[in-house]
Amino acid sequence: MAASELYTKFARVWIPDPEEVWKSAELLKDYKPGDKVLLLHLEEGKDLEYHLDPKTKELPHLRNPDILVGENDLTALSYLHEPAVLHNLRVRFIDSKLIYTYCGIVLVAINPYEQLPIYGEDIINAYSGQNMGDMDPHIFAVAEEAYKQMARDERNQSIIVSGESGAGKTVSAKYAMRYFATVSGSASEANVEEKVLASNPIMESIGNAKTTRNDNSSRFGKYIEIGFDKRYRIIGANMRTYLLEKSRVVFQAEEERNYHIFYQLCASAKLPEFKMLRLGNANNFHYTKQGGSPVIEGVDDAKEMAHTRQACTLLGISESYQMGIFRILAGILHLGNVGFTSRDSDSCTIPPKHEPLSIFCDLMGVDYEEMCHWLCHRKLATAAETYIKPISKLQATNARDALAKHIYAKLFNWIVDHVNQALHSAVKQHSFIGVLDIYGFETFEINSFEQFCINYANEKLQQQFNMHVFKLEQEEYMKEQIPWTLIDFYDNQPCINLIESKLGILDLLDEECKMPKGTDDTWAQKLYNTHLNKCALFEKPRLSNKAFIIQHFADKVEYQCEGFLEKNKDTVFEEQIKVLKSSKFKMLPELFQDDEKAISPTSATSSGRTPLTRMPSKATKGRPGQTAKEHKKTVGHQFRNSLHLLMETLNATTPHYVRCIKPNDFKFPFTFDEKRAVQQLRACGVLETIRISAAGFPSRWTYQEFFSRYRVLMKQKDVLSDRKQTCKNVLEKLILDKDKYQFGKTKIFFRAGQVAYLEKLRADKLRAACIRIQKTIRGWLLRKKYLRMRTAAITVQRYVRGYQARCYAKFLRRTQAATVLQKYWRMFIVRRRYKVKRAATVALQSYLRGYLARNRYHKILREHKAVIIQKWVRGWLARTYYKRSMHAIIYLQCCFRRMMAKRELKKLKIEARSVERYKKLHIGMENKIMQLQRKVDEQNKDYKCLMEKLTNLEGIYNSETEKLRNDLERLQLSEEEAKIATGRVLSLQEEIAKLRKDLEQTRSDKKSIEERADRYKQETEQLVSNLKEENTLLKQEKEALNHRIVEQAKEMTETMEKKLVEETKQLELDLNDERLRYQNLLNEFSRLEERYDDLKEEMTLMVNVPKPGHKRTDSTHSSNESEYTFSSEIADTEDIPLRTEEPSEKKVPLDMSLFLKLQKRVTELEQEKQVMQDELDRKEEQVLRSKAKEEERPQIRGAELEYESLKRQELESENKKLKNELNELRKALSEKSAPEVTAPGAPAYCVLMEQLTSVSEELDVRKEEVLILRSQLVSQKEAIQPKDDKNTMTDSTILLEDVQKMKDKGEIAQAYIGLKETNRSSAMDYHELNEDGELWLVYEGLKQANRLLESQLQSQKRNHENEAEALRGEIQSLKEENNRQQQLLAQNLQLPPEARIEASLQHEITRLTNENLYFEEFYADDPKKYQSYRISLYKRMIDLMEQLEKQDKTVRKLKKQLKVFAKKIGELEVGQMENISPGQIIDEPIRPVNIPRKEKDFQGMLEYKKEDEQKLVKNLILGKCFPHGIKGRANRIC
Repeated sequence: MAASELYTKFARVWIPDPEEVWKSAELLKDYKPGDKVLLLHLEEGKDLEYHLDPKTKELPHLRNPDILVGENDLTALSYLHEPAVLHNLRVRFIDSKLIYTYCGIVLVAINPYEQLPIYGEDIINAYSGQNMGDMDPHIFAVAEEAYKQMARDERNQSIIVSGESGAGKTVSAKYAMRYFATVSGSASEANVEEKVLASNPIMESIGNAKTTRNDNSSRFGKYIEIGFDKRYRIIGANMRTYLLEKSRVVFQAEEERNYHIFYQLCASAKLPEFKMLRLGNANNFHYTKQGGSPVIEGVDDAKEMAHTRQACTLLGISESYQMGIFRILAGILHLGNVGFTSRDSDSCTIPPKHEPLSIFCDLMGVDYEEMCHWLCHRKLATAAETYIKPISKLQATNARDALAKHIYAKLFNWIVDHVNQALHSAVKQHSFIGVLDIYGFETFEINSFEQFCINYANEKLQQQFNMHVFKLEQEEYMKEQIPWTLIDFYDNQPCINLIESKLGILDLLDEECKMPKGTDDTWAQKLYNTHLNKCALFEKPRLSNKAFIIQHFADKVEYQCEGFLEKNKDTVFEEQIKVLKSSKFKMLPELFQDDEKAISPTSATSSGRTPLTRMPSKATKGRPGQTAKEHKKTVGHQFRNSLHLLMETLNATTPHYVRCIKPNDFKFPFTFDEKRAVQQLRACGVLETIRISAAGFPSRWTYQEFFSRYRVLMKQKDVLSDRKQTCKNVLEKLILDKDKYQFGKTKIFFRAGQVAYLEKLRADKLRAACIRIQKTIRGWLLRKKYLRMRTAAITVQRYVRGYQARCYAKFLRRTQAATVLQKYWRMFIVRRRYKVKRAATVALQSYLRGYLARNRYHKILREHKAVIIQKWVRGWLARTYYKRSMHAIIYLQCCFRRMMAKRELKKLKIEARSVERYKKLHIGMENKIMQLQRKVDEQNKDYKCLMEKLTNLEGIYNSETEKLRNDLERLQLSEEEAKIATGRVLSLQEEIAKLRKDLEQTRSDKKSIEERADRYKQETEQLVSNLKEENTLLKQEKEALNHRIVEQAKEMTETMEKKLVEETKQLELDLNDERLRYQNLLNEFSRLEERYDDLKEEMTLMVNVPKPGHKRTDSTHSSNESEYTFSSEIADTEDIPLRTEEPSEKKVPLDMSLFLKLQKRVTELEQEKQVMQDELDRKEEQVLRSKAKEEERPQIRGAELEYESLKRQELESENKKLKNELNELRKALSEKSAPEVTAPGAPAYCVLMEQLTSVSEELDVRKEEVLILRSQLVSQKEAIQPKDDKNTMTDSTILLEDVQKMKDKGEIAQAYIGLKETNRSSAMDYHELNEDGELWLVYEGLKQANRLLESQLQSQKRNHENEAEALRGEIQSLKEENNRQQQLLAQNLQLPPEARIEASLQHEITRLTNENLYFEEFYADDPKKYQSYRISLYKRMIDLMEQLEKQDKTVRKLKKQLKVFAKKIGELEVGQMENISPGQIIDEPIRPVNIPRKEKDFQGMLEYKKEDEQKLVKNLILGKCFPHGIKGRANRIC
């Protein structure tokens, strides 16, 4: 039968797919030879036209029948091709959760990335003693087959486990060894398997690393021989290793790690026994931080270190040797941190006392200077002499890395030797089973020497595998005695020859390594010259001259030549090795003993077992002869020898193959990635096995199985007693081509596709039989069903008709009875409802009338009581006010009478003290007083010096205390921040919980909102369509409105222009008024300036008048005068008590008179300021009233507001000019004044100037506010429509209402343009714009919307006005505070110096308390700022208290001094009076002494003119005038 006949309708095929690799489809019509397109129906439900390749015309692969899907052996499939294999593996792995599948002699194991319960003792016992095909595929079945063949054939066995990194090779090997230990029957020797398993943590830590594909990738190959005795019990084991990836020690790619042991050491660096290693974080070492991924997720390196040490102890490695291993590994890490500095291009050096190198030398026990020297130099030996040559920085770095790799390789081999010693047994070995765990085929973006060697080893293993599979296939045919022909299979011998033959890649590589100046580039050129265009498997990349491509059995691989020579030579300087051999550390020389006892890898021991093949490495020179020759072998040469030895071992054993497949790169459990699986199936040779099987007779059936399956295709006469002959007869009829099948002894052999053809015939036969049976059965069933339904229908009709008649009669009787019942029941219900309503109404009326009456009574009662309360309260208030007024008047009268009594008393005292009497008493005392005064002055000077020193010391003490306070505050702040941070953490956690709840709620809300949005979208779409229709109608009628609106616009512009002219005139008048007021102020200022100059000249004249004799102030007069006079001097608190005599230019009366005159002027200015303030308040009230009125009237604003803004700017510029002129006058005044008592800087002048500046600034502010208010008035007046235009604009009232709602001039301008475009004639009626009046309704709706917007705008305006009112209140409070401060200043100036200081301090304390209360409310929301403010406030209060204490101390001290001086003067006066005779007193003439005094134009403690005394007394008695201080005191008395 032709293969094309199978491509019929409904046949299923496989087509290529870029994502799923292969996709299943079904034919929609039969295929005919010559067709170029196949009509397919995909499983997704889509139809597809599949174009055949015009060159090959290959049809797509057919899909196996469903009965064959899920077979446990892939070779049992009818169609053996890649999609069938891939689909079968995926169905078993995903659907059936089966990870093992047979492919002939190969066990395909897929890593599930999940622990499965299929490796227990019961499973092992179930597979023990069973044949390989009797049970489901399993690793135990392969192990049982190897164990059974070893015992049966007495031949050594091998289990070859291969696959990619992370496919589960090591786990599979571990389970195989566990099976051998369990079934060997020797429990006492089972600990050997435990030791072999215990070697896994050690070998993984020193040989496994993290790569981009696997977190625990084995970077070496191993072959474990498990030895058995004659009774087939385990007696020992031996391990061989292949090709350790030494380059990983010194270099790691991105996202990769070095070997695990280094990170385990760094993670355990804090252990006490590891402190001597001086390790730290892995990121501190160059050899462990290059990959940038020092941590593996889910792996604890410290725990892994503990497991490694435990495994070493189990294998017999002592603690001292363990510490030696860790010491060497730590030395490698420190060696990687050794740095070099370049002297020049050919030499380098290591910095002196380099810490990493010194640690390395200490750990290795070598001399620092010697190792430092040979790391930067090398020895060159010639025939005549030896040279020591410096090397460059790059060469030194490469030599350092080569030394680190060499030490690690030696340590790796040493550990493997000790593991083998622990696993070795003294009992003679009878046979063995080898387990090979080797790397699979590798291809990366950048492939180097390691990948080349790995792929070379896989080529050799694939060749051995192909030969073995071919041999088994031929043995099967010979066993069944069927004729066979030579099967053509892929032979990779040409690829192997390309690599290992004479002048092959390895040969040329070794030759180039022997060349003195050989490089990777020259080796690449030799490869091109030797193999390019001569070997079909060798290619050169197009864009590179440093790479080559080899066609391997699995895929093409491009290798980069860079680094091949260096890695193949594995050069290590001999002098560095000698330094290490001379180490005091005993373990280190043991590592290099193998260099002196090199053994040929191909030699065998007397026991017949092949010894361990160690990793190749370049070592120092040993004995001459054989050792020197062995020393020169390259890595490639030694690896080739090791590989040949491995192949000899495998060929001498019976191999069993386990191919591990990695289902995905993300380690997801039971997840199958078709692309990755196909790559691995191609690389591991499974598809090649299938191809070899498919080339012969892949499908095999026993005669009984064939007869049982295909009995339906036979006729009764074809069935014979001999099953074999029956099958032959049937096959000759069914399959005409006899080459498609062969008859063996016990089986029938079919070529690919024939079983599927038989299945198709069987299905067709069964389908036809089913159709015939269904036809007959369905006809009989339907006839029986029809008769049964007819009989039943007649019976049902009879009973239903009788039932309906009876029901109808019963219905008539019930209807009549129900009518009677309804009549009486409805009457009863209506009557009862009426009674209930009537009773409820009567009750409600009674309660409501009572409630209203009670409310009326209570209201009258409350009003009566309120009248009584108001009567008594008002009477009490009147009485209290009268009493308070009487108390205040009495108090004022007492004060006034006391003042008058004091005056009279003073006059009497002056009269009682005559000058002549005092002169008699104090003859000759004046000179003594002057001398005492000089002594007092000298003591005062000394006192000042001491006080200065004391102030300096206090300053130093204050600075130190301030520093300590700052430190204390900083610590307190840090503590508070910590507390706040903890509080924030708790609050953030609560917020997170709240946010999660809100997130859930928002999600639910989002769903509901989306549903609403969909509904709203539909509604809006419908509404938009309706609005579009209405818009078209409006556009048609819009053009008719233009003419009317143009006329209205012209009229409006004319009226607005008239209003603008009137308002501009009014503005000009107001501006002239303001200018006149400003000129008056300037004149007043110039008059004050002239008055000031006159006063200054008078002072100078009075100062310069000479006065004869000594002038001094009478102490008695000054003490009496201080009770009611005022001093205007403002001096330091320390100088006031010490002033006994001052120059005449600083006399008190002159300063006081000037100050009082200036104070009068200040009061006048304040009155003027108050008048202006009142006027401004009146204007503001007028503006507010005008605004309230204007809001009720329609208004309109136009583009003419720009002219008003320009006028406002001009007024502002003129105001600024006037300000500048005033400032210039002030500067001139300050420059003209002289540095005298009343000059700028004096107290009186400063007070006057501050008040003038404050008044002028307040005047400027008020002017600006007046201008702003007037500009607002102008803009509002412009917008008012005149009353005269009512007749001309009767039709535009609706438009004016809309204009009032506009916010700014931009909206008004747009409205004006719209009016021009949409005008219409006045003759039209707005209600009849169209037939139904729809346009008028739309316009009314727009008006309502505009009114709503206007109401919102009005609410915003009210809010703005409320805010402005609040700001005005704040301004008023500040003004009151300013006035109060000025009054306090005036009162303080009128007080004596001592009282002035106390008053200022008291005022400062009260101000601080008020400020504290204010800031406590202000910082209520921010406690941190409030605390800082409180601290600064406390500092200020402490400083004030300290100043007050100092002043009190100085006053007390000076009072004591004055008392002492008074006593001394009294004693002197008594002594002089005793010495003077009475006659002298009588004879001395009496001379009158004139004491100069300045008459004042005011009296008492209040400032007033003498002619106003009568008025003042009258006002005080009547209670109309109360000074601020007296009024407050009187209120307190009341």
